[in-house]
Amino acid sequence: MISVARPNRENFWKVVPNQYENTLEHFSDSRLTRSQPNRGEVPLFNTGINKIYHPLGELPVATIAKELNLPYCLSTAGSTPIEDVAAANGTSPRFYQLYMPHDDELTISLLTRAHNSGFTACILTTDTWQLGWRHDDIATGNYAFYRGIGADLGLSDPVFRKRLAAAGIDAVKQPEVAGAMWIDSIWHGRAHSWGKMPWLIKTWKDISGGKPFCIKGIQSVDDAKRAVEVGCDGIVVSNHAGRQVDGATASLDALENIVEAVGHQTYIMYDSGIRGASDVAKALAIGAKFVWVGRLWVWGLSIMGEAGVRHVMKSLLADFDIFMNVAGFQKVEQIDRSALESHPRGYAMIAERSKL
Repeated sequence: MISVARPNRENFWKVVPNQYENTLEHFSDSRLTRSQPNRGEVPLFNTGINKIYHPLGELPVATIAKELNLPYCLSTAGSTPIEDVAAANGTSPRFYQLYMPHDDELTISLLTRAHNSGFTACILTTDTWQLGWRHDDIATGNYAFYRGIGADLGLSDPVFRKRLAAAGIDAVKQPEVAGAMWIDSIWHGRAHSWGKMPWLIKTWKDISGGKPFCIKGIQSVDDAKRAVEVGCDGIVVSNHAGRQVDGATASLDALENIVEAVGHQTYIMYDSGIRGASDVAKALAIGAKFVWVGRLWVWGLSIMGEAGVRHVMKSLLADFDIFMNVAGFQKVEQIDRSALESHPRGYAMIAERSKL
């Protein structure tokens, strides 16, 4: 879906640097020790099925998030049990990203496990109840669950184990069948509706004792307003890195519209297209409270495991420190809309030949 991924990167916001500011004494919030995320942080966002990148799956990523004192998010499509990821992550703040099944008992089980494992908040992803038409995935057969790879989070769930037993499926002897049943439970091709949201929010609040509930995949102002109306504590503006709706708006453009509409009413986060410090700064300037990072650490994980994730994230933090120096910002709070100028939108397209 090059028509979406490219606009995520080729946005039309440009940074306007300031000169002769004493930035040698600047202090980045990303270095603070805290129990809740701070503005300017670059948390490690959920990317599912980490075992297709590294045999240890999510564990190296959760470990480095703890080491660098950055928030971490685990996907329901994760390939490691919730409890094991929590153990690797220690006491760091962490989010559980929910793909909501149509099986309420299974949903409750997943949320209960997340709360019992010390997850700080729940993020519901709305945009992937069905996978988009992904040319490269189709061309390479990149559907790990159907090959018996990466379904450990589901296979370790007591309610899902009951479902397997009722269907006469042995997960050890039939990993492909069990994996397919798991992924078909969460990427199920059956739409939810806003009418389900009050039940889900109340269920999570009851289980967790009132911890925050957020919603991810929001790109329209109308959906952002609905999220506020039903009681979501936060919104993640995201187009799933351009992997769901072909031709969708760039996330940074959606962020501007949503911040203007509901930025004073809810906690707004940003995801999609982050490759460096200037991308983080642009999202913060437009109004995001903090910015999630995904694809960068996936590359590090796939090449060098834990060391690769550490290198990528430390490099990004160093990039952000240097950016603040050379752009003339003494503290993160100074990065606001006045730091940017914009140009007319007009996304260039490149020729792309189908691999099918």
